[in-house]
Amino acid sequence: RPKREPVRNFPLGMVMRACPEIAIYGPGGTIGSWREMMGAAVVVRSMLGVSPSAYQEACEVMGPENAATAIACILERIGHINSPGGYLRDLTRKAARGEFSLGPALMALLRVDGDSNRRTG
Repeated sequence: RPKREPVRNFPLGMVMRACPEIAIYGPGGTIGSWREMMGAAVVVRSMLGVSPSAYQEACEVMGPENAATAIACILERIGHINSPGGYLRDLTRKAARGEFSLGPALMALLRVDGDSNRRTG
């Protein structure tokens, strides 16, 4: 049984670079604090059809900042995810077992954004 790692929060700026789509759900179409990010995540959670209980469980297991970040990551990849609620529950179960970290997901999204910027710029 893997040891559960302490919850690690990522810098908000990094999350916003990796997951820019969530910004439009913040107050005035921007997100400048974790409080605004968590508020936007609740709006997006509802929009994606993720149940309050799935999000609450993610908040308890991952911490509220990481749960909001997970929602932002799901929003970025929504074209590739059939069931956002099921996906979040799966990530939450993996996180509870110490088998999931948001770091690789954020890095992958940053690489995708970097690749598209290089192609178009």
